[in-house]
Amino acid sequence: MRYFSWENGKYLRILGLFLLFFCGAALGTGAALVVAPRLYQRPLTPVPGTPAALKPPAGQPVQFTDSSPVVTIAKQVGPTVVGVSAMTGRNFTGEGGIKQGSGVIFDGANGYIVTNNHVIADAERITVSLDHDQVYPATVVGTDERSDLAVLQIKGANLPQARLGDSSTVQVGETVVAIGNPLGRAFARSVTVGVISALNREVTVPGPRGVEITLRTLQTDAPINPGNSGGALVNLRGEVIGINSVKIAASGVEGMGFAIPINDVRPIIDQILTRGYVTHPFLGVYNLQDITPEMARWYNIPEGVYIGGVFNDGPAARAGVKVGDVIVAVDNNRVADYADIQSIINKKAPGDRVILTVVRLAGKKQFDVAVTLGEMPSK
Repeated sequence: MRYFSWENGKYLRILGLFLLFFCGAALGTGAALVVAPRLYQRPLTPVPGTPAALKPPAGQPVQFTDSSPVVTIAKQVGPTVVGVSAMTGRNFTGEGGIKQGSGVIFDGANGYIVTNNHVIADAERITVSLDHDQVYPATVVGTDERSDLAVLQIKGANLPQARLGDSSTVQVGETVVAIGNPLGRAFARSVTVGVISALNREVTVPGPRGVEITLRTLQTDAPINPGNSGGALVNLRGEVIGINSVKIAASGVEGMGFAIPINDVRPIIDQILTRGYVTHPFLGVYNLQDITPEMARWYNIPEGVYIGGVFNDGPAARAGVKVGDVIVAVDNNRVADYADIQSIINKKAPGDRVILTVVRLAGKKQFDVAVTLGEMPSK
């Protein structure tokens, strides 16, 4: 067995190299500590490729003036996040109570605020609290249960306005800031920090009438608590990239919050403002099951989405789609699960046509079928 010896020249050379690398690393770290704050202070430029379906006033980009970008975000974006109080009983002695949530002012000139539908569902009266304890009565412009979003309006002067970003550029591991009103006005505009934990997470939650809805979300470990719903998830450029909506509050679970991507929020807001309600494209299939690669190998069937049910006289049925078919592509884009199908369908409108590539398991025949999308039934 060979032991380390200080007298051994070979080991002295190794030690010298180690000290050289250590000193270099220390100098590099020191340089980073000096340069990094200056990088954060650079003026911001708009993110290219921001969806143009909704065109409210752009809002002011955040100008970093503090050593920490979170400090600046709290100062400049925080005032655009409001508290939402929804009274669900006719008076304080009647049935119901007061639900507390958050909202984001996305159009200061017109007083438009986006929040979660579950925050204001069944409310008899809604008030919005701004910074400096300003409280305004709010009216509901429109709601959409399936996306769990709603637009409110207040009448106020010189309202601040959030800058909406582009959630398609968000990356796992990216630092984000959550701003909201956990537990109500007593903790208004609380700021928490975390990272994007995952993209395109599907979260199923109960709807207002007991019907479950599935949301496609950004997962974050930034602490989100009751009352944060409807608040802002912000990137380090000071842009709102998501609307905080859900958290997993099971015993032993920590740091699992979910936000609706702002690119999914924009078209909902746009429809509410232009027509007062939201329409969703309808394919007309249900009881869908993802066929994983393991299942495909085991059962000798193609990967894709198995159709367990087809609505009679629905768009898919009229196009010839049958129970037992497997959707393997939509508009020539391979699909591995239902989320892939939804991401394509949700970019369409009722009346648009999609091409489904399906495999009929009886005979293992693959073919394309054109489906004209319908409008999602309201009930």
